[in-house]
Amino acid sequence: MTDDSQQLVPAPRQMSQDDFVARFGAIYEHSAWVAEQTWQRGLGVDHDTVSGLASSMASEVESAGEAAQMKLILAHPDLGGNAAVAGKLTDESASEQAGAGLDACTPEEYERLQQLNAAYLDKFGFPFIVAVKGLQREDILAAMAQRLENDQPSEQRRALDEIHKIARLRLRNL
Repeated sequence: MTDDSQQLVPAPRQMSQDDFVARFGAIYEHSAWVAEQTWQRGLGVDHDTVSGLASSMASEVESAGEAAQMKLILAHPDLGGNAAVAGKLTDESASEQAGAGLDACTPEEYERLQQLNAAYLDKFGFPFIVAVKGLQREDILAAMAQRLENDQPSEQRRALDEIHKIARLRLRNL
């Protein structure tokens, strides 16, 4: 059985809206509206798997419109940024960033990360977003530098795609 065919327990379709949002509201960073709207649209047996629920939640984001999507993108913290240093990340983000070694940067890596974060934010108007699972800080720094070459529409699409990957990984971890 693949991780994405894994049955979620309790079954999402059997949960009240309050219980569903309490359990899945943090899947999309600071955006419980995704879980709320997913539940309100109705849940069937296909939503009881990681794959089914991830797809349904992603569809809510995709149909939400550009303003809501941008708000979702902006809800994400800079990788290794001030929120991380100040201990103000969500538990999920803190764990994900630590898993990629961003909490163990050398002073030089930290400085480079801050420079790339600033350049990315300046160019695109939102933080660099990547699903960090399986990546090391060197991979992330290289990806940041490479993605600075992209145009605005490409990076906005990439940010949403990465957010969906993060959400799927978070669902797998439940």
